Amino acid sequence: MGETPVVFLMGPTGAGKTAAAFAISARLPVEVISVDAAQIYRHLDVGTAKPSRAERRTVPHHLVDICHVSQTYSAAHFVADAGALIGACLRRGHIPLLVGGTSFYFHALEHGLPQTPPADPVLRQQLADRAAQEGWAALHAELRARDPQAAARIAPTDPQRIQRALEIVLTQGRIPPRSAGKGLSRRILKLAVAPADRAVLHQRLGVRFRRMLARGLLEETAWLLEQGLDPGLPALRLVGYRQAGEYLRNKIQYNELVEQGVAATRQLAKRQLTWLRGDPEVCWFDSTKCDVGPLCADSIEAAVVGRDAKY
Repeated sequence: MGETPVVFLMGPTGAGKTAAAFAISARLPVEVISVDAAQIYRHLDVGTAKPSRAERRTVPHHLVDICHVSQTYSAAHFVADAGALIGACLRRGHIPLLVGGTSFYFHALEHGLPQTPPADPVLRQQLADRAAQEGWAALHAELRARDPQAAARIAPTDPQRIQRALEIVLTQGRIPPRSAGKGLSRRILKLAVAPADRAVLHQRLGVRFRRMLARGLLEETAWLLEQGLDPGLPALRLVGYRQAGEYLRNKIQYNELVEQGVAATRQLAKRQLTWLRGDPEVCWFDSTKCDVGPLCADSIEAAVVGRDAKY
């Protein structure tokens, strides 16, 4: 019998991670730890494709609905929370199954967080002033020139993270180290699910976004805005919610909402896939196959008993 691994179940948005996780749970004593920077927020249900409360009652889920939409939640918070939950799962004799698509959270948990300088209010305001004149896309382009890896994992529409990444590079005068501090000391099994054909994923994402609209994405976003929340909050700038908010504020037409929402979802999936394909330890499974969940479970069982799995 080998050491119980910490299982990373990764993949781009809309690839079938949730379905695979539930199939794994039918075979193995797992607890799901969400690695999703959107599903942490309460009241963001439709646009995050969050498992329902009924589904979450069938399998223990952690780090879902833990923050109000007005709050921020950092990678440092995630590392601390996930580390504690992993230890608790193992003490209960369960397998920690970390499921999601937030690559920076996975990386931070595995390798530790780099030491970064404290916030510089003067530089931060200078960047905000520049963004007001040039737009955040221009600052993202500058980040891409100065720190390509950071730019690859940060969306051009994520001002908070663009600002912080540029602040770090400009303050230090160099790209910060990618791994520093203490990472996860336990063995990790990395699985990824995604359609083998990128065109299939793109088609799925288009259908998925339109289905979210049909299920009430606009109504959900309208309710959030009615609470007096700032549209610039990180939660309301997530893919889908940002486009829905712009439509509700009459900044774009409905057809633009659909086009931009689908395009942003595809761009997110592309960034996630780029990061995953850079890791040679990831074992890939085609999520268009009906047996993807059982195959993932086979791999986990093989790791638990200490033998090689046949992928």
